[in-house]
Amino acid sequence: MKSNLDKATDFEKRFENVDTVIFENSKKASKEVAKEIANLIKVKQSQKQPCILGLATGSSPKGLYAELVRLHKEEGLSFKNVITFNLDEYYPMEPDSVNSYVRFMKELLFDHVDMIPENYNIPDGTLSKDEIAAYCANYEAKIEALGGIDLQILGIGGNGHIGFNESGSLQNSKTRLVALDHITRVAASKDFSGLNNTPRTAITLGVKKIMEAKRVILLAWGEGKSNIIRASVEGQVTNQVPASFLQEHNNAVFVLDKEASSKLTRINTPWLVEKIIWTDKMVRKAVLGLAMHLKKPILMLTDADYIENGMSDLLADSGPAYDINIEIFNKLQNTITGWPGGKPNADDSKRPERAEPAKKRVLIFSPHPDDDIISMGGTFIRLQQQGHEVHVAYQTSGNIAVADSEALRFASFVCDYNEKFGIQSPDAGKIYQKAIKFLENKKASEIDIPEVRYIKGLIRKGEARSTAHYVGLPDSQIHFMELPFYETGAIEKKPMGEEDVKITMDLISQIKPHQIYAAGDLADPHGTHKVCLDTIFEAVKRLKSEKFMDDCWLWLYRGAWQEWGVDEIEMAVPLSPDQVLEKRFGIFKHQSQKDGVVFQGTDSREFWQRAEDRNRETAEIYDQLGMASYAAMEAFVRWKY
Repeated sequence: MKSNLDKATDFEKRFENVDTVIFENSKKASKEVAKEIANLIKVKQSQKQPCILGLATGSSPKGLYAELVRLHKEEGLSFKNVITFNLDEYYPMEPDSVNSYVRFMKELLFDHVDMIPENYNIPDGTLSKDEIAAYCANYEAKIEALGGIDLQILGIGGNGHIGFNESGSLQNSKTRLVALDHITRVAASKDFSGLNNTPRTAITLGVKKIMEAKRVILLAWGEGKSNIIRASVEGQVTNQVPASFLQEHNNAVFVLDKEASSKLTRINTPWLVEKIIWTDKMVRKAVLGLAMHLKKPILMLTDADYIENGMSDLLADSGPAYDINIEIFNKLQNTITGWPGGKPNADDSKRPERAEPAKKRVLIFSPHPDDDIISMGGTFIRLQQQGHEVHVAYQTSGNIAVADSEALRFASFVCDYNEKFGIQSPDAGKIYQKAIKFLENKKASEIDIPEVRYIKGLIRKGEARSTAHYVGLPDSQIHFMELPFYETGAIEKKPMGEEDVKITMDLISQIKPHQIYAAGDLADPHGTHKVCLDTIFEAVKRLKSEKFMDDCWLWLYRGAWQEWGVDEIEMAVPLSPDQVLEKRFGIFKHQSQKDGVVFQGTDSREFWQRAEDRNRETAEIYDQLGMASYAAMEAFVRWKY
């Protein structure tokens, strides 16, 4: 398997202890893996043999299954000779539950191809505990009787688990009932509307059977997987990172997109691997990385520092160190501005933003109703205070992130209020009463009815409006887009659609902004940010020929999940201690998101704490590198279309 992107030689991949193939994106990667599976199925068909596939669930293989379905429907790929064994299933779990892997596999693959139902095998989450040991032994015996797994598909957990073989699993572990790691449960909690509803145990295929598969393909997408990929591929083989066992498999490959591969040595620090062409971007990355590694200000780096850390080529090309240091220092210093909309009547040749027009129309896109204030609240407030015409557009309702208890409290309040003051509103009354009845009897993982989603959306809309008013925006500059892709009522969203793009284009065309701010944070745990960003990118590309777009710059901020690397930052907006507090109070307007939120992710801090810590850490990095010292900083990268 070879991608057009991944042309690295064995020498360049010498830090990697297992074969890795890198693709531009997960879509291209999934198509290539699907092609390999299709070829294997056809070979087995020609030999009149069954094709035994080991399958995974989770977000990583979704694109793969979609492509296999396409190959069946459009190119006639038959699955009649395919027998599958899934890696795992939550326990206990009913097969028709919203979160069961039986349902997942049927909805994404089995129901759309010509597989014989008797030929797919998924661990049974309905067994009594007394039955599990014998069932697991039989599961393995079925695989062995068929000659073993021909090709095993894997994802990878944040702690390096494969299947549900958590950290500490042994290489000879068998199929069994396991306790799920806290990190795994937190990651899964988004699907179960909170950690309390998330199963504590699961049945998983053992590491031994995975290692016995004739071919193993591990899929990993996104920056959030980059650290564990590096540990699995370049680190030691250890049961603390079960995916590292694949280093000892004789036919395993890690299939990655660019973001998941970003921490591999040959990608992250290629000058340590081979002689490179020192572009401006690469020089900045290397020098800032060196200064941070040595905990030195940029201007204190010496020739010896460069030489001892694999950067002698740069020194030979552009040295001495003093000259390189000065250049990088000045470039970093020029990213700092207290005028995110540009400083009027000032020399803007070295500033990140233009001075003119002095008063800009600004459009801030917020994927959820709180990303604006959490991620760039200080900049948001400053743009308004400095006289720009600031618009904020909330792309989705954010309704699934409201706890049932909050919705029940809100609905009960409305009903009690109406009863107290004798307000007669039959239709509204029915909505709230129906919602209350549903919430009081709601089963775990049950999808909210439309009335409940409406109420949860109202809660988020009210909080967003309150924040925008706090910043100083009138209602005419607050826009609720309610993009259709989001409104499924479930965690799983639709792909970006034409209507989403049209709504976005119409708003941009209406405002004709000089600045657009969009969330470039793709590590949020339920993927909404990516669809929202893709929608903006598509809208901007289609509007590119419009005259007003000649004067429109697009800035990307990041959310509560991660921050731009210091070598990537093109605009850094400093905040004083008072401005940090001002931002905090703006975040507090989102009361439904303050305590015990549904989508906390693996980070237990509240969103205001994450934002402050992240902004402080960015300021501390600038300080350590020799810049002025600030209480906090918000960072941005410009996207050029």
